[in-house]
Amino acid sequence: MKTLEYNPIKYYNSGIRVSKKMLKFISVVPAIFTVSAFAAQNHIADDVQLFMHSGPSYEFRIVGRVRSGDSITIDKASGDYTKIKTESGKEGWVLTRYIAEGESQLKSLQSELPTLRSEVDNLRAELTHREEQLQTVQTQLTNFRAETSNRDAEVLERDKRIRELEFQVASMDQSNLMRWLTHGGLIALGGLIIGVIVSNLPRRKKRQSEWF
Repeated sequence: MKTLEYNPIKYYNSGIRVSKKMLKFISVVPAIFTVSAFAAQNHIADDVQLFMHSGPSYEFRIVGRVRSGDSITIDKASGDYTKIKTESGKEGWVLTRYIAEGESQLKSLQSELPTLRSEVDNLRAELTHREEQLQTVQTQLTNFRAETSNRDAEVLERDKRIRELEFQVASMDQSNLMRWLTHGGLIALGGLIIGVIVSNLPRRKKRQSEWF
């Protein structure tokens, strides 16, 4: 951040002609604004750093420096300069146009910084807790998937065993059916053979009765 300074001699030597009335008006305007600033809280503008001089001009020796956002108390004004007093007790003259009314936004943010840091820490702690919970849930999900996979494997193995048993039962039923059919056929064939044999046996002649 650059340190700003005002040099009225440069404006005078630049060839710009200003009437005496205009010079008086220019010298009075800062004083008007400065008077209204005495009663209000003031600070150095948030975007500059200034040197404090021992008198109301840049030609006076430098007695200190004020940073952006520093709270100040206004003593009096003279021309383009205002005499101020810092919170540390240093006194000096700075350009009036770099004095801002009210509380510095920078100071306000600095005062809110501890609260914001505390909120950030709480959010980080909450985030860490959420991450731990998520990790726990992910671990449980992994275990559940492993158990489900094992159970699926068991179910597949049991289904395979059931199909094998069903195939064995079906094979046994078919084998028994063929066996019964074979036995029945043999029995029928045996009966047929016995019938043929019996029908071909010689018949015994009946004895004639002596009465005839």
